[in-house]
Amino acid sequence: MFDTGALYRALTLIAARNGVGAGDEPGLVRLIAEHQIDVAPRTETELGYAVLVDGEDVTAELRSPAVTAAVSPVSAHEGVRDAMLPPQRQIAERGSVVMVGRDIGTVVLPDADLKIYLDASVEARARRRFRERIAGGAAERYDDVRRSVAARDEIDSSRDVAPLRAAADSVVVDTDACDLDGVVRHLAGLVDRWPDDLTTGGGESPCGAHVDSVALEGSR
Repeated sequence: MFDTGALYRALTLIAARNGVGAGDEPGLVRLIAEHQIDVAPRTETELGYAVLVDGEDVTAELRSPAVTAAVSPVSAHEGVRDAMLPPQRQIAERGSVVMVGRDIGTVVLPDADLKIYLDASVEARARRRFRERIAGGAAERYDDVRRSVAARDEIDSSRDVAPLRAAADSVVVDTDACDLDGVVRHLAGLVDRWPDDLTTGGGESPCGAHVDSVALEGSR
């Protein structure tokens, strides 16, 4: 699985290192042309891959509070998103891949075989992110994490270019009621079920109350 948000986070890190502001669209586009952002398999890591900037592994720096705070404004620029399309599609062309991002089904890979839109309330995602950061040793307050999550949603869903939204033919999965294992079982069921009317035409398939029957039916 590859989260394309890592590429935008890498660009945000490059911008910070070079003194280019999040609002400087021409400067950000220039950085994309001047630096090589790529991924490489790392089976021994939690992600399964490393994010490289000019050959340097920067994966550990991509979830820093500074990068997280600036990545949405950086990624909102039309020129930035256009310049980021080729590397994302090149990664997809290397072989079968589960690609994660906020505009994959609508812009990056509109012809993907199976499109899944994972949804969750701000509160659920803030709790998950808060637990991740505390487990990683960060000194965080839940209210601050929640505000950050909500602010990013507002930016990403209201931007003019490639806004956050579900593709018309995507399966929308509300994950509030599931833990990680439950979500994985639900998604695996949808993969087993493909291709059928739901997985090719789209619709709602909430995780939680129906997860057991969904798994038995081989659906996600």
